[in-house]
Amino acid sequence: MDNFIYSINVTFPIFLVMVLGWALKQKGMLNDSFVATANKFNFSVTLPFMLFRDISSVDIYGTFDLKYVLFCAVSSSVCFFVIWSMTKVFLKEKSMRGAFVQASFRSSAAVMGLAFIENIYGNSAMGPMMIIGAVPLYNIYSVLVLTFEGEQPDGKKDMSRIKQALINIIKNPIIIAIVLGIFVSILRIDFPVVINKTVDKVAKMATPLALVAMGAGFEGRKALAKLKPTLAAAFIKLIAQAAVFVPIAAKMGFAGEKMVGILIMLAAPTTPSCYIMAKNMHNDGDLTASVVVATTLFAAFTLTGWIFVLRTLGLI
Repeated sequence: MDNFIYSINVTFPIFLVMVLGWALKQKGMLNDSFVATANKFNFSVTLPFMLFRDISSVDIYGTFDLKYVLFCAVSSSVCFFVIWSMTKVFLKEKSMRGAFVQASFRSSAAVMGLAFIENIYGNSAMGPMMIIGAVPLYNIYSVLVLTFEGEQPDGKKDMSRIKQALINIIKNPIIIAIVLGIFVSILRIDFPVVINKTVDKVAKMATPLALVAMGAGFEGRKALAKLKPTLAAAFIKLIAQAAVFVPIAAKMGFAGEKMVGILIMLAAPTTPSCYIMAKNMHNDGDLTASVVVATTLFAAFTLTGWIFVLRTLGLI
């Protein structure tokens, strides 16, 4: 019973903040313009600030765990290529493939991941390590699958579109923040107090604002669109990946905040930014939105279950 209560206390406060965002939207206090602006602000400003703060403040010489970072990178890569290969075989509707693959493997690791780890452990060194291993690959792999599987109404050839996509990756504020954070950590650069406090205050907005915006942007009706592929993607995202790699992680000796980071990387809801990328790259935005909604709804229960299991087994 204690483990169950522990699991509820970890997961439900995060989802209740999302429920607050949804309720405020229903009351008319928040609207679609707020959601769009908040998501853009989070992607371009608060999330990069948070990632930069967390990574740059890590004693990378003392805490960097190459085995852990490589596990995050390899497991994310295996999930991506296996899902893409299976999608080509089992999903006959080509227009859905890119959206399905991205929504099935790409977690909301930066927002949900750090929120969960901080909720359990407070400030964490392993959260940023998971971000380093997984988030850059999320962006790169998403661009690849959306480029190759998306429609090409502009008539551009694949190589031309890949070139533009790679430019967009280099300009991605999340990746820039990660690289700068690693650079500052390696060089052990100390900023003046006024800079550190400014970065910290902006960074602290990231998680609550993102959760409120996710809740305000929740549209239940879209979960009914394309139900079969939605449920299949949600099963892969919330259950299948973790069922394969969490036991492997345990066998390799990962536990505590490392295990929580791995669990969130594998079993957190699909990140809302998938929808923006899918629409902009001529993929199935409706399917993506449906998976985001479904995984966000179901994760309140699946993540609670996963944390309960890990807690019972003494892994967290």
